[in-house]
Amino acid sequence: MAADALSIIPGAVLRNLSDKLYEKRKNAALEIEGIVKQLAMAGEHERISAVISLLTNDFTYSPQTNHRKGGLIGLAAVTVGLTSEAAQHLEQIVPPVLNSFLDQDSRVRYYACEALYNIAKVVRGDFIIYFNKIFDALCKLSADSDANVQSAAHLLDRLVKDIVTESDQFSIEEFIPLLRERMNVLNPYVRQFLVGWITVLDSVPDIDMLGFLPDFLDGLFNMLSDSSHEIRQQADAALSEFLQEIKNSPNVDYGRMAEILVRRAGSTDEFTRLTSITWCRSTSL
Repeated sequence: MAADALSIIPGAVLRNLSDKLYEKRKNAALEIEGIVKQLAMAGEHERISAVISLLTNDFTYSPQTNHRKGGLIGLAAVTVGLTSEAAQHLEQIVPPVLNSFLDQDSRVRYYACEALYNIAKVVRGDFIIYFNKIFDALCKLSADSDANVQSAAHLLDRLVKDIVTESDQFSIEEFIPLLRERMNVLNPYVRQFLVGWITVLDSVPDIDMLGFLPDFLDGLFNMLSDSSHEIRQQADAALSEFLQEIKNSPNVDYGRMAEILVRRAGSTDEFTRLTSITWCRSTSL
C-alpha cells in the first residue's frame, strides 16, 4: 500500500512535507490536497486510502518531529481534497490526529489541534461519532502546559460546540458517563471547560440535560468552593439556570437529587451550603 502511495505522491512533495520550514510543509500539503481531489473525482478511493496510510505510518507515527507535523497537515489536506467524500475515510484519518494530542512535543500538539479543526470544518456532523474521544482530548488540552496549545484547543472547542449544537446525531446518553467521570477534576482550566460544555448543551432545545442533572449536579456544587472567583461564578450561573428549568419541568429525578442536596447542605463551605439550602426550598425537598 505504501509503495502505491509513493507512486502517487512525488518524492519531492514528501520531502517538503517533513521539512523544518512550515512554508515548505504547507506547500507540500496543498499539492497533496490537489492530488487527492483528482483521485476523488476519479473514484480512486483505494489509492486515497494508500496515501492516508503513508501519511499515518511514515509521518504521524515517525520518531522525527517534523515528519509528525507534516503528517498532520497532510491528513488535513487529504480531508480538504476529499470534501463531501471525506466521511468514508474518517476511520483512517481521525485516530492518528487524536493520538498526536498526547505527543511530548507541544508544537505537534498544536498542529494536531489545527489539523482536527480543518478536518472538522470539512466533515461537520459526520465528525460526531468521535465526539467522546475528541471531548476527552479537549478536556486534557484545556489544561495544557503550553499557552499556544491551549489557545488552539480553545478554537477547536468552539468549532466542536457549533457542530454539536447544529447536529441531530449527538447522543447525550453516550456522553453523560464521560461527563460524570470528568466532573471530579480539580484543575481550574478543566473545570471552566466542563461548565462551558454543560451550559452550551443545556441551551440546545433537543438535548435534555435536565433529565441527567443528578449525574453532574454534585460536580457543579463542588465547584462552588473553588479558589477561583470566576469558576465559582460560572458554576453558580449554571446551577441558577437549572433551578429555573426545574420549576418548569417535571422531568427530574428528585430522589437522586435530594441525596446530593442534603449532603451539600452540610458542607463546610458557606456558599455551597447556602446554595444547597436554596435549592431544597425552591424544589420543596
